[in-house]
Amino acid sequence: MRLLRGLAGVLLWVLALLLALVAIILCVTVILLPLGLPLLGYARRAFTLSLRLMLPRAVSHPVETADKAIAKRGHKARKQAGKKVKRVRKKAPLVS
Repeated sequence: MRLLRGLAGVLLWVLALLLALVAIILCVTVILLPLGLPLLGYARRAFTLSLRLMLPRAVSHPVETADKAIAKRGHKARKQAGKKVKRVRKKAPLVS
């Protein structure tokens, strides 16, 4: 899966490079400037998408991976705290 994402990222990067080249050529000709500017925006979006595909998920989506890690640690901490409370209740004398 990782190899396919990397390969798709490389192919999209090459496509974005060609799209940017065409957009720059259109921008140089002043008459076709209104066509070149949006095309340059599409090329920029394709570059960012290709980099997201090539990078690992933790780098491209840091908030989502951090949320999952924090939730997992929180669950583990609650579980350990529950065990500690049970242990303390067993050892503590009953106060009336």
